[in-house]
Amino acid sequence: MSERTHIPVSFAVEGPTDEAVVRKMAKHVGAEVHQVLGKSGKHWVLARLQGLNQSARGQPWYVLVDLDQDAPCAGEFVHRVLPHPSPSMRFRVAVRSIEAWLLADRAGFARFFGVRQAELPLAPESESNPKGVVVNLARRSRKRHVLGGVPPRAGSGRSTGDLYSSLLIEFVAKQWDLEVARRNSVSLDRALLRLAGLIDPS
Repeated sequence: MSERTHIPVSFAVEGPTDEAVVRKMAKHVGAEVHQVLGKSGKHWVLARLQGLNQSARGQPWYVLVDLDQDAPCAGEFVHRVLPHPSPSMRFRVAVRSIEAWLLADRAGFARFFGVRQAELPLAPESESNPKGVVVNLARRSRKRHVLGGVPPRAGSGRSTGDLYSSLLIEFVAKQWDLEVARRNSVSLDRALLRLAGLIDPS
């Protein structure tokens, strides 16, 4: 990326993994991170979205949530929850969750989590439950800490294990290749383009 004057951007996200992702995206496009709010779930973000949109009249805001099963497509969801975004608001949706963006770097994910690349989905955005895909892949990992930490313990009643978030965050920081992933994820590619456009409207 060419050198530009960094424009501070405020972010709002669902959780710690999403924070790691947007920080890496910001670095990739040359945006300065002013603050990252949320990290308390999707409901927290959506409940404050209108207020953030008001704030975006005076400063750049970038809000990222998962699509999950809330709508058939991201465009329909965006139009429903934020039909009139402010000029400096970028409301983006990961299809169907942030895990699909991470799975989109198939080679990097396979190396980090100790699984066979051939077992990763070719089209992660087509998966109805990317988080479940990550957990099931981890059950076949060659790495003990992945096998023991990403899937939930039997009887825990949880959908993920104790190390799920921390290992995803480590993967984002150390292995995840944004340029590779964006070629395999339309929503990630668009999210990066919109973030770049926020700091350089030309």
